[in-house]
Amino acid sequence: MDVPLPHLDRPFDYLVPEALDADARPGVRVKVRFAGQLVDGWLLERVAESAHPKLAYLEKVVSPVPVLSPEVARLARAVADRYAGSLADVLRLAVPPRHARAEKALTAAGTSADPDRAPDAAGETHVDVGVAPSAAADASADPDRAPAASPADPGSVRPEPVGAPVDPRGWRDYPAGPALIRALADGRAPRAVWSALPGEDWAERYADAVAATVAGGRGALVVVADARDLDRLDAALTAVPGAGRHVRLTAADGPAARYRAFLTARRGEARVVIGTRAAMFAPVERLGLVAVWDDGDDLHAEPRAPYPHTREVLLTRAQLTGAAALVGGYARTAEAQLLVETGWAREVVADRATVRARMPAMAPTGDDPQLARDPGAASARLPSLAWTTARDALRADLPVLVQVPRRGYLPSVACADCRAPARCPHCAGPLSLPSAQGTPACRWCGRVAAAYACPECGGRRLRASVTGARRTAEELGRAFPGVPVRTSGREEVLATVPGGAGLVIATPGAEPVAEGGFGAVLLLDSWALLTRADLRAGEEALRRWMAAAALARPGAAGGRVVVVADGALAPVQSLLRWDAAWFAERELAERRELGFPPAVRMASVTGVAEAVADLLAGARLPDDAEVLGPVPAEEGRERMLVRVPRARAAALADALHAAAGQRSARKAVDPVRLQVDPLSLF
Repeated sequence: MDVPLPHLDRPFDYLVPEALDADARPGVRVKVRFAGQLVDGWLLERVAESAHPKLAYLEKVVSPVPVLSPEVARLARAVADRYAGSLADVLRLAVPPRHARAEKALTAAGTSADPDRAPDAAGETHVDVGVAPSAAADASADPDRAPAASPADPGSVRPEPVGAPVDPRGWRDYPAGPALIRALADGRAPRAVWSALPGEDWAERYADAVAATVAGGRGALVVVADARDLDRLDAALTAVPGAGRHVRLTAADGPAARYRAFLTARRGEARVVIGTRAAMFAPVERLGLVAVWDDGDDLHAEPRAPYPHTREVLLTRAQLTGAAALVGGYARTAEAQLLVETGWAREVVADRATVRARMPAMAPTGDDPQLARDPGAASARLPSLAWTTARDALRADLPVLVQVPRRGYLPSVACADCRAPARCPHCAGPLSLPSAQGTPACRWCGRVAAAYACPECGGRRLRASVTGARRTAEELGRAFPGVPVRTSGREEVLATVPGGAGLVIATPGAEPVAEGGFGAVLLLDSWALLTRADLRAGEEALRRWMAAAALARPGAAGGRVVVVADGALAPVQSLLRWDAAWFAERELAERRELGFPPAVRMASVTGVAEAVADLLAGARLPDDAEVLGPVPAEEGRERMLVRVPRARAAALADALHAAAGQRSARKAVDPVRLQVDPLSLF
């Protein structure tokens, strides 16, 4: 039933009235009477008998279209078990809300919206609403427990190839690339972690992998982080393998378009589904490949319970169905490195000679000779090396990309006299300046602090402590008069820019693609990324830098990349050598030593102190579980962390889910949020 209470996370039996017998088939939406109320549910199975002597009847079949496939139902149960969540919450993410007009339009067009042609179990007498707990969760993509697979390993199904051999094209730049494409075309199930070269058109490489999978007689599912990446992938798949063979599944397209695309995939009319996070549960007939691009992007983490991550859902799906898996990006996460080190996946990387040939010239400002002559240059926001690099590119009529970690004008200000951070007198939130003539305003409550006075020294003058993208654009516009200046960020994200001289100021993730590539890429304010109180600060900084540097003109004689940072830092060294695997290996080793994910499984329990203590007291945690905390959380709540070895992950999730069920059965008032392996631990 569509009831998120943990103690009701189980199937319920109902009788099928004769009038609903034809429509009541597994996968349809239904309505049932429960506790005196009419609630929504999913019909998952029809059987002849029930262990319960007295059953109520189904009230209604909402739609005769079975939108929930058996494969997705099994996956949803596994995901719920992995994240200590409820099946109802996962199904809410997996199947989009019904759009009646879109459903009727497909039927009126002469094509049945029903994906199942033959009737199922017409003579059976009752149904299960829900999915019984099964061993599906034990088949998750845990690299410590799953068997290794390589491009030479066959999958569980070997369909006959239906197309001509696929040209590996750009995959030839990677020694294992052609073998990956051949394995997909042969109907096998390779698992790969791909580190892309600078300037690589990743969308074309994914299109090649999808085309090979389709040629092998199977379907494919590719998930990207945002709409711009989806547009690039959509264009690439329109060219290869061709228009009309794939559908886009994203919540941004609106309810009708999303539901129409979902039904098209459910009926098997499109063998390829691409989309953002909403597509990770998409039904794909004869699934042969699941792929995710840039798995380190925080947009892949679902913000709704039970908070699954796209990468983990897709890898679990590959394990359950015997499909191939492809995890790609310019950078590499510690989670992807764990897949490689345990043998669950093989890495696909270019040799060092190819990397050096494709890399743009890179330099940190710590090696700038100007520092020896002028020590004050070390604190300059735009050191001389970065300034001359931008000037030379503009003189050569080439565009320049400037990456700034923060949006806005002055998103953080401080007292100009004593340097104390400027805080809102009402809520203690950080003050910011919207423009050069603007009035300080709170970023939390929005109140204007026109008469601000520093509580430490009484000073009324403010200075910048963090400079945003708009202020950077203003400064560079004065430094390079007559040069067009464009900004790309939250208010307006540019997809492409012309190839002529111009300055593009962009926040991370909003960098546009320049025609022919950027002549220079400047990575400013590196400290803002590297000094964040976050376990993934170094990993995230490298991911953002490599994504921007990949937009430079390829080759040492092409574009130049300048990172305003000390060249001795590990993330900077990885960028300068374009060796994401080296940094990921180092990062994973450090997390193993310190006991942080993904080397261990960790759960976060957040709520008011009494509720958190109540849940943990009732949880039968594994004997080797380690409870850490409490630490303060938002809005007067606290947070406890529970850490276990990876081999005890399932036991931890079961214990937390059972404890949450006990609290909901007692009708505990204060809610508790459970998150398994959250992105942020601090």
